[in-house]
Amino acid sequence: MSLSTSNITIKKINPKGSITADDVLAAEEPLEIRLNYGPADNRIQKSISVTMRTPGNDTELAVGFLYTEGIIKSYEQVKGAFIIPDNIVQVVLKENINLDLSKLERNFYTTSSCGVCGKSSIDSVKTVCDIADIEDNLQFYAELIYKLPAILREHQQVFESTGGLHASAIFDTSGQLILTREDVGRHNALDKLIGVALEKNMIPLDKYLLLLSGRASFELIQKAAMAGIKIVAAVGAPSSLAAQTANEFGMTLIGFLRDERFNIYCGEKRILI
Repeated sequence: MSLSTSNITIKKINPKGSITADDVLAAEEPLEIRLNYGPADNRIQKSISVTMRTPGNDTELAVGFLYTEGIIKSYEQVKGAFIIPDNIVQVVLKENINLDLSKLERNFYTTSSCGVCGKSSIDSVKTVCDIADIEDNLQFYAELIYKLPAILREHQQVFESTGGLHASAIFDTSGQLILTREDVGRHNALDKLIGVALEKNMIPLDKYLLLLSGRASFELIQKAAMAGIKIVAAVGAPSSLAAQTANEFGMTLIGFLRDERFNIYCGEKRILI
C-alpha cells in the first residue's frame, strides 16, 4: 500500500447475496501549505492554505499552487520546499522576494458558484497572468487527440487500483506523454503538474496539449492560462465560464473527448481535422 492508497475490507452486494472482500481506496488527507518569506533578519512564516489532497508530490503541489495563484513568478524565487510531519509543506522563498499576499484572498479567482460575473473573473485573472500572449502555430491532429485518454489511463497507476482519482497530463504533438500527475482533487492534480514543470524550467507550456481526466472548470482553465497552455482537452464537459475564459485567452478548448469524438468550444484553428 502506498501513501496514495488505503486498504479497506468491504461487503459486496449483488442479487445473489453478499461477500466480504478487500478493496483499495484513493487516500484523501489535508495538506497545510506554509510560506516562509521576508528579509533575512525578519523572516515571516504564514499558513496560507489547507487543501484536501492525495498524498504524494506534495512539494510540487505547494509550488504549483503558489504559481497559479500569482504569488510567485518563477521557480527561481523558491529557496526550498520541505515536507514537515503531519501533512505540512513549507515553501521557503529567497530573501529579496516582494509578495502581495492579498492575492491569496482569491477574490479574483472566483468560481462559477460564487455569483460574481464572468467578465470580472476573467479580467482579474488577466491582471496576474505574466505569460505573454504570443502568436503560435501549435496544431494537433484529431486522430492523435482521440488516442490520448487511453494513453493517460495506462499511466494512471493509482486510478487503476482505486478508480477514484483525477489526472492532468501534457502531451507533445507526436502524442508522447511528457508529464502526468494524479490527485483526488482535479485542481490539485493540475497544480502538481505545473509545480513539477516549474522545477524543470518548462514554463510556459505553450508547446503542449493539456488533458484533463474529468470536466473543465473555470479554475482549471485559469491555472492552464497561468502556465501558458494553449490547448486544453477534457474528457468531461466544460462550464460556460471555462469556455468564456479559454476564448478570452485565445486558447483551444475541447470537451467530451471520448469514443473517438470531441467537441471544440473555441480555438478550432489548432485542430487539424
